[in-house]
Amino acid sequence: MATAQTAHLSDDDLATLDRYWRAANYLAVGQIYLLANPLPAEPLSVEHIKPRLLGHWGTTPGLNLIYAHLNRVIRARDLDAIHVTGPGHGGPATLACCWLDGSYSDVYPDVSRDAEGMTRLFRQFSFPGGVPSHVAPETPGSIHEGGELGYALSHAYGAAFDNPGLVVAAIVGDGEAETGPLATGWHGNKFLDPVHDGAVLPILHLNGYKIANPAVLSRLPHEELDQLLRGYGHEPVFVEGDDPATVHHAMAAALDHCLDRIAGHQRAAREDGVSGRPRWPMIVLRTPKGWTGPATVDGKPVEGTWRAHQVPLSGLRESPGHLRQLEEWMRSYRPEELFDEQGRPLPEVLAQVPAGDRRLGSNPHTNGGRLLRSLPVPAIRDYAVKVPEPGATLHEPTRILGGLLRDLMRRTEKSRDFRLFGPDETASNRLQDVYDATGKGWQDEILSTDEHLARDGRVLEMLSEHNCQGWLEGYLLTGRHGLFSSYEAFIHIVTSMANQHAKWLKVSRELPWRMPLSSLNYLLTSHVWRQDHNGFSHQDPGFIDHMVNKDPQTIRVYLPPDANTLLAVAGKTLDSRDLINIVAAGKQPCFDWLSLDDAVNHVERGVSVWDWAGSDTGREPDVVLAAAGDVPTQEVMAAASLLRAHLPDLAVRVVNVVDLMRLLPHTEHPSGLNDHGFDAVFTADKPVIFAYHGYPWLIHRLTYRRNGHANIHVRGYKEQGTTTTPFDMVVLNDMDRYRLVMDVIDRVPGLALRAIGVRQLMKDKRNEHRSYIREHGQDMPEIREWTWA
Repeated sequence: MATAQTAHLSDDDLATLDRYWRAANYLAVGQIYLLANPLPAEPLSVEHIKPRLLGHWGTTPGLNLIYAHLNRVIRARDLDAIHVTGPGHGGPATLACCWLDGSYSDVYPDVSRDAEGMTRLFRQFSFPGGVPSHVAPETPGSIHEGGELGYALSHAYGAAFDNPGLVVAAIVGDGEAETGPLATGWHGNKFLDPVHDGAVLPILHLNGYKIANPAVLSRLPHEELDQLLRGYGHEPVFVEGDDPATVHHAMAAALDHCLDRIAGHQRAAREDGVSGRPRWPMIVLRTPKGWTGPATVDGKPVEGTWRAHQVPLSGLRESPGHLRQLEEWMRSYRPEELFDEQGRPLPEVLAQVPAGDRRLGSNPHTNGGRLLRSLPVPAIRDYAVKVPEPGATLHEPTRILGGLLRDLMRRTEKSRDFRLFGPDETASNRLQDVYDATGKGWQDEILSTDEHLARDGRVLEMLSEHNCQGWLEGYLLTGRHGLFSSYEAFIHIVTSMANQHAKWLKVSRELPWRMPLSSLNYLLTSHVWRQDHNGFSHQDPGFIDHMVNKDPQTIRVYLPPDANTLLAVAGKTLDSRDLINIVAAGKQPCFDWLSLDDAVNHVERGVSVWDWAGSDTGREPDVVLAAAGDVPTQEVMAAASLLRAHLPDLAVRVVNVVDLMRLLPHTEHPSGLNDHGFDAVFTADKPVIFAYHGYPWLIHRLTYRRNGHANIHVRGYKEQGTTTTPFDMVVLNDMDRYRLVMDVIDRVPGLALRAIGVRQLMKDKRNEHRSYIREHGQDMPEIREWTWA
């Protein structure tokens, strides 16, 4: 077991660290409690206290201690470093430290480093029109939403990938350490290349409790915790205690030791050619919860207990005793030694604060748009498939995309600012051509039977969607580009993370000092309609439903019907900014419907009438057949063909939707069609039979304000599935071509009587299909061999 030894801190260094720490603690308490009288220049009264006390004190002193010591090593070593604050509500600490080092006032000049600015800093915290109680986009130096428990390590590793000069201090709260994502996050060290990547320094901050219960890791015996962390592949260094001077010395020694070890590992790999995974150092910081706060309140212990988690002293307006105790608490930091008469931090407090962009609140990596370069996406025309006639040929769309991604990897070989992330499914999703350009990142043992593993590989696969998402977010937030490929059904695992990233983008877009970031791009394949051997458990298209609830400025959903359209979508999304692009595309052979030029135009329009597929040329349609998605498109095309053969006088319009957000009114989404455009495509009074990739009610949600909404009938996935044939999946969910023809007959006025024979034929075909697959184990020849004619 490694315990930090006493560092050779001079008395002046120790005094400076302690002053900074006391100043940050003072400012944090002020944010939680005060509206006015920030120093305080007069005795505290109820008029100085916020009417609603919202904030979290318990984790704050430890976070302030870490920030102070990171300042010291950054300044002493000219270190390029950022920090990720994992504890959920550590906002008071980071805001206090950013205000002290001046980075807060740089982006918010009205919150100046004086008494007036201090008052604004205090007043705005957890106050209407102010800032959140947790680390958020508004917080300089942050790339991590404080409410996202579980992702500190994955974000930190994402930031370190392809950043060889960067050190990321990842502060893991002991409550956060109990989450599933954090448990897998420890394995990021197996993918960190000491040659091309930076370093992550995990700091496990143990203060004993969560909101009301003991923290699991805090209660582990020392030896057991040490063994656990060593089992994760780390060399833990323990810093423990409640005496400030002792802890300061120990923390300084621990940071110096860890940074020396990191530099040694990197030097061995970069200069001496040492390969394999280093045992990276980490720190375990164990301090009391609510350290330096009230020891007891109303006779009950607070410091070092769960009672210190949020607001240790409540009811100040009703309790003069609590008000006096708050004043005693704040004066215990001796603010007269920390701030001058104008409320400015004294030079002795700031003596170890780095300058300029070396400050944790100002490092460009924490505002990644400052570093972002345009992505050199190859010309999509070089990968287009030839389409002599619509529906005459088939290709696997994601395999075609894989060729483009391969060459994009080659184009970014030197810049190393593009990566592909996915949970062990790159080849399964037909993107394996990328391995011709780069391997799969891997730092542990490589066996002769392994394929495509490489120490410097830029494809990252781990069977943890949480880790893949977190890595990609950290990568994007620090100014790079990436793509997350996943089975559609299991992208739900990261729904809460995607939710937080969408919120981050929304808020950061409203902050003029936050620069635009590369979009978060999802490729959802192995989708709901083609799970031939996986079955019901792998059939769920609902991620789209959740994400369309997010800020409309942020979300785009694309459902390309073929390979060329997927290329066109890739060309539009890969180098976009400040968006979450969700692309659902199949990996199985799919009919080629559009030439590349037509596909590009289709993507730009978002919704297109396919004149060549319909029978309404020169006349009003009797019915509209619409599709969104590759399998729905195939079924709509087959239904149109059946209608042409059996009801040749019927005027059928065929519409394809590739940009799902076009269905919304333009007043609700920047991609939305205006009412005139929507009516021109779908009509205002004709029946619309809509075959949709996902749950059918989403289409109704998107179109309920439209003039013809009552005429729209949607077929889609309705939780009917099993391990079965591809066509049986659409039959089970009533989205097959025969059902669509029956829907047309049922909904076109006057057609039910004169087309009763056709409807009966369609119903018989569905029954024939059901019997055939149970006897032969595959779809009927007329389904397997069908082509557009």
